[in-house]
Amino acid sequence: MTTDSKSAVEIQRKYYADTASRYEEMHGTEGSADPLHMDFVIAMLRMLRVRTLLDVGTASGRALRTLKTALPDLFLCGIEPVGALLDQAVARGICESGSLIQGQGDALPFADASFEAVCEFAILHHVPDPRIVVGEMLRVAKKVVIISDSNRFGQGPTFLRVVKLILWKLRLWGAFNYVRTSGKRYQITEGDGLAYSYSVYDSFDQITQWADRVFVISLDKNKPSTSLHPLLTSGGVILCAIRE
Repeated sequence: MTTDSKSAVEIQRKYYADTASRYEEMHGTEGSADPLHMDFVIAMLRMLRVRTLLDVGTASGRALRTLKTALPDLFLCGIEPVGALLDQAVARGICESGSLIQGQGDALPFADASFEAVCEFAILHHVPDPRIVVGEMLRVAKKVVIISDSNRFGQGPTFLRVVKLILWKLRLWGAFNYVRTSGKRYQITEGDGLAYSYSVYDSFDQITQWADRVFVISLDKNKPSTSLHPLLTSGGVILCAIRE
């Protein structure tokens, strides 16, 4: 990890440590906070008869609580690098729903195929190199990997969405984003802390090399205004990868 990347990680972790007591209030509309979103995840886990699950970047444990209520026989484990968020998870009774480990998604302390299912809910756009985290998730998963995160190509006016896709296809997005962020590659906002420009489609090829089937599900609550693919119509997407 470069010096700049380490500095970015420190900034992000300080943000979460400072806002840990308000985490679920501040992030009540993203990731595992969407009931319909979680209903889909639960249905998929139930259909695949999943018995063990790892939640990468579990934060205050909201996803684990929801999953344990719906699937009481499921063995759950959450891994989270920020101690203050783990303290919140414990205070909210998460230890009754699953095990908690303080650790990083880019170096999961588990053997290959340790969990039947591995998931993440809106954490990949907060890491400097999502490919490493996704690679670790695929390594420790046996049956299913669920990526639920942002999609830069489905955000902003239609013209801007197309421009971003063209820049990506021409392999110019990295240079454009470098200039756009004054060399940092990330932006900092009050509501989301430090975040990188990420799309679940950045991880698509990596995931399809591991999976036999991949389902693409839009996370947008509003109906798309066009018949275009979710690549350009949804600001958030679930990739559900299944290995048979």
